[in-house]
Amino acid sequence: MEIKKASQKDLNDILRLQKACYKTEAELHDEYDIPPLNQDLDSMLDDFNNMLILKGSIDGEIIGSVRGYKNDKTCYIGRLIVNNDYQNKGYGRMLMDSIEREFDGCDRYELFTGFKSQKNLYLYKKLGYKEFKQEKLSEKITFIYLEKLNDKEK
Repeated sequence: MEIKKASQKDLNDILRLQKACYKTEAELHDEYDIPPLNQDLDSMLDDFNNMLILKGSIDGEIIGSVRGYKNDKTCYIGRLIVNNDYQNKGYGRMLMDSIEREFDGCDRYELFTGFKSQKNLYLYKKLGYKEFKQEKLSEKITFIYLEKLNDKEK
């Protein structure tokens, strides 16, 4: 997989992949009114202008993506997605490693996922993330917030 900074022309493909990936999350939580499924191209463009969006491609096809931005000394990571056909092959880890490297000057990394997202929680914990809070969003969804301190000695 080749990982590069996404360009504006990639946004439609990333948005389409995002909706396919988050449909699984919505089914898991039985909640379909979630921002990743409701996002439109204008909102994607805002993300593009305010965050770093990485894309992972194989043979020219975008099969994964992740976003990050820095606020103070924290890198906030979001929307890690990998095409269902390519999951459990290390591509999510590669995207996470890449976004962390892009924000290597940060003291910590933070992200969140749904409490029923066991595959996500397993990956993040394997990458060194630790839960630090939970936030109940609705009757059906509770977010688990995880953080990882940047070991700058890498």
